[in-house]
Amino acid sequence: MRAIIPASVAGVIFGAGLAMSDMVNPARVLGFLDIAGAWDPTLAFVMGAAVVASAIGYAFSRRLRAPVFGKSFFIPENRRLDSQIIGGAALFGIGWGLVGFCPGPAITGLIYGMWQPWLFVAAMVAGMALQRVISTQRTSDRAAKADA
Repeated sequence: MRAIIPASVAGVIFGAGLAMSDMVNPARVLGFLDIAGAWDPTLAFVMGAAVVASAIGYAFSRRLRAPVFGKSFFIPENRRLDSQIIGGAALFGIGWGLVGFCPGPAITGLIYGMWQPWLFVAAMVAGMALQRVISTQRTSDRAAKADA
């Protein structure tokens, strides 16, 4: 519970960075993906800054026993690629390339009052709900096969 305020502050800073870098503008992202046309390198600089910031945070976290506002770090231990990871990454990339939105900028873009981020977020929430239903069904199907 005490992590809500720092997480909210981090989210506001993240959203402000996306807005200031114009990453909430799908045309900016689509311009980056248009390498054969009017290529816009802005996204490369934003991603580079994010990688540097993440690397510093990750390196710093290795020196701590636990995060300041939590009981433990949540660093993925599973490094195995499977069909769900590959399929999810492909679906993410295809969607991002088609519409120019990914979750962070779309959620940040909601404050601008345009309809496109609202449609994207609604579709994203529906996709998350569908994935949960499919995943639950697969888990129950596996359990039923194991019991048989």
